[in-house]
Amino acid sequence: MRAAVPFPRLLILRPVNTPQCRRLHTVKASQTATEPSKLQTNRSACSEILRIRKSLLSRERTAVEVAEEYLTRLQQTEPYVKSFLYVSDKVLADAEEIDRRLRRNEDVGPLVGVPVAVKDNLCTRDMPSTGGSRILEGYRPPFDATAVTKLRQSGALLIGKTNLDEFGMGSTTEGSAFQVTSNPWDSSRVPGGSSGGSSAAVAARQCAVSLGSDTGGSIRQPASFCGVVGMKPTYGRVSRFGLMAYASSLDVIGCLGSSVMDAAILLGAMAGHDKLDATSSKTEVPDYAAKLVPIEALDSKPLKGIKIGVIRETMGDGVDSGVISSIQASALRLEELGAALTEVSLSSFPLGLPAYYVLAPSEASSNLARYDGIRYGSQVPADDLESMYGSSRSNGFGQEVKRRILMGTYALSAGYYDAYYKRAQQVRTLIQRDFSKALDGNDILISPAAPTAAYKIGDKVNDPLSMYAGDIMTVNVNLAGLPALVVPCGFVKVGERDLPVGLQMISAAFEEGRLLQVGHIFQQTLQNLSFEAPLPNK
Repeated sequence: MRAAVPFPRLLILRPVNTPQCRRLHTVKASQTATEPSKLQTNRSACSEILRIRKSLLSRERTAVEVAEEYLTRLQQTEPYVKSFLYVSDKVLADAEEIDRRLRRNEDVGPLVGVPVAVKDNLCTRDMPSTGGSRILEGYRPPFDATAVTKLRQSGALLIGKTNLDEFGMGSTTEGSAFQVTSNPWDSSRVPGGSSGGSSAAVAARQCAVSLGSDTGGSIRQPASFCGVVGMKPTYGRVSRFGLMAYASSLDVIGCLGSSVMDAAILLGAMAGHDKLDATSSKTEVPDYAAKLVPIEALDSKPLKGIKIGVIRETMGDGVDSGVISSIQASALRLEELGAALTEVSLSSFPLGLPAYYVLAPSEASSNLARYDGIRYGSQVPADDLESMYGSSRSNGFGQEVKRRILMGTYALSAGYYDAYYKRAQQVRTLIQRDFSKALDGNDILISPAAPTAAYKIGDKVNDPLSMYAGDIMTVNVNLAGLPALVVPCGFVKVGERDLPVGLQMISAAFEEGRLLQVGHIFQQTLQNLSFEAPLPNK
């Protein structure tokens, strides 16, 4: 190991500003007049952030004790999971400083003492930031990404940097230059990617929450594979300053956690306009967490008035039957909670994948030009400048990164620009229009987060087209710039193991609050489903 919108019909009962995690129990009859026994709290919906914060503010535990708990768990599981590329040597010292502030009764942020892992394509001034690439091995940036700065200001305890596919280019985390991360549910399987280290770290309880990035599904697909919650915000909702660029018009920083409440708190802490990122939005950031209602404050139809569209193209050929069954059961559960279900068609949906794999590599071929051994990256000695450029990039980049640079350069080259890049941009416009039309008549659209559950490590290493096809459920959302939330919703039986499946919820731009509210209600009512990953098998 390397040392958003009001919801007058949704929130129908008494307001609750500080919802807490409660044990599994039936709602008391005095709290609601209609069928209270149908609404029960699911343990997986419990907020780890609120648990830690409550224990610190009540002096039940110290920040050092919390840090030691997670470091012990990390030490026990890391040999099998391999989520981290670097674990901070300052964790306990930072925790001691938090304890001193608490003893002095100083104001502390919403993430005080919460162990947070950071994907290694986000710059951190006190830890290496490699992007999972040999070309940046040992690189220590002189600044923090804006998202990281905001987490520090909120009191977070940064525990380390997590593994990823090199520069975010991959769907398995096998593309890392340093190690392959395993899925905590079955260490012979991939955790997804490219934020596989971040999702596996949450699933293995090595950290409370983590940061990831999402260019074509890199938060949502790993969230589904690892049975955790993944939040991809609207493009521009979170500053990209300090994120190593893959495809600048698609890249988004988001979060992973065990509960929707944790995702809401983490997103609220890092969202907002940033003068260092010209693409960040000035749209007001609501208090996402304050609007999440605990189950005992709701009647039996808390989603009455919410319209949900099931995307037809995501429920057919090429999707595992067990995944379809889990999504169908989730749709029925949402309907039982009062939502009105319809089927919607996105005619441009099948075009999203080929368009994405023209646009994203095209942007990557430009963005990665800076890694040449002089401006950035490890330098390989050579007789002349041109040879040094070639040798540094050839030795520094992995196979998948080289493949995508070549794809992008080809698509942008003279004679092919109109046939590929320009046409892909036209498809992107069609996708945006289709989503806009579908969301005119629906509050939320739902689909699987991935067409299958986690597959075996090595299964798709030599078949990149098969790996690319696994992004079919997610890339369209990035092309449209919309927010999406993945909530674990069921399991697929594979051999003797139950592997998690995630439900993807999509809403209009800057309506993360709506997603989080519906997702929170849904997660709380998943009775008899536990998404706590077992210890990794040896």
